Amino acid sequence: MSEPDVTPQPGVPPAVRGTAGPMFAALYGELVPYAWHDPRSEHDAYQLFHQRSVAMGWLDDRSGLPSDCSAESRASTAPGLWGMNDAGWGDPRAAAASGTVAWFQVECSTPAADRPLPVQPFLRCAEDTVARIGTVRLSAVQILLPLQGVAPESRPPYAPVPSMGTRHWFGERDPRARTAVRVGIDSGRDPVISTVAQQLAGDLAALEQDVFLCGEAESADRDRVPPPPFHDDFWNGPPLHGMTLHGELAEWSCDAVGWLAATLADAAARLGVRTPLLFEVTRG
Repeated sequence: MSEPDVTPQPGVPPAVRGTAGPMFAALYGELVPYAWHDPRSEHDAYQLFHQRSVAMGWLDDRSGLPSDCSAESRASTAPGLWGMNDAGWGDPRAAAASGTVAWFQVECSTPAADRPLPVQPFLRCAEDTVARIGTVRLSAVQILLPLQGVAPESRPPYAPVPSMGTRHWFGERDPRARTAVRVGIDSGRDPVISTVAQQLAGDLAALEQDVFLCGEAESADRDRVPPPPFHDDFWNGPPLHGMTLHGELAEWSCDAVGWLAATLADAAARLGVRTPLLFEVTRG
């Protein structure tokens, strides 16, 4: 597959270099479009997500540059958190019963040594995109985390788990917002998550934060996890080795889910996980 001719589609990374890897999110639940929304509008999921990423300064414009462009051109083009690949409404597999509201795929830039994977802003853009066309009742969020792009040895001593520095964002909230969740983590064909499951749960519980109160850990219940809307070869699938955490999030929001995903990614990387992880948070 020649890089310039790649057609964006679920499970196909764009032609970029020096990145953490593909990051994918699927939002599940019920979407009630606004009465004025035209489903044939040119403002589709891709266009809206792209525009929101640009507006927030999070899109890496260098992703669209040809591989042989000059150093001057690359230096003058804005860096960012991700390069755009594709997005869409519903389930890309045309599985109407899956409950997929929308999906988004980007190529995640390699994070700075003292910064987490940009899952929080990624889900913020995804949530804003959906809210632009309707009201959504979110029941679950599924994310592909590019753990292969996390280098725990490069983390500075003051930020071994960088997202911990932002935990106080969730401190000012309605106490009634705390929500019970089920967290699924799967390493596909690699058994690594099964081998570090108890240590990972213990490390999360030991963090001095109350964004996610970690409870019981158990083996994954595959009957309760929707299959990811992309091909197994995209991430070392199918989901074969996983774990489930039960706990409470400070609030039910993409913001809190993104914070937990980034925190878990660093905790897993510190235990030697270097394979993409399928991460899912389900409400209730």
